Amino acid sequence: MQAVIETLLLILDLYKWVVIIAAVMSWLTAFNVINPHNEVVRGISTVIWNLTEPVLRPIRSVLPNMGGVDLSPIVVIIGIYFLERLIVTSLRPVLLP
Repeated sequence: MQAVIETLLLILDLYKWVVIIAAVMSWLTAFNVINPHNEVVRGISTVIWNLTEPVLRPIRSVLPNMGGVDLSPIVVIIGIYFLERLIVTSLRPVLLP
């Protein structure tokens, strides 16, 4: 059971980094630092978008319009942190003697 808990925590941590990368890439694209027409950048952006958009879209629909500022990645990161703390403090002591 320890391996399942550790794997779940690793997946949550990796997804947190994917959300951070998506936010940074959106800023870099908005400020024309990276070229979205480049094939490599477009491929990476597509993968990142496909990984994050199913989670971010419902949160964006609930959050109020902040004038172009997207707070949904912050909400997802806070949610991931909550899940990690829940697993570590509540589930791990119960499941592992």
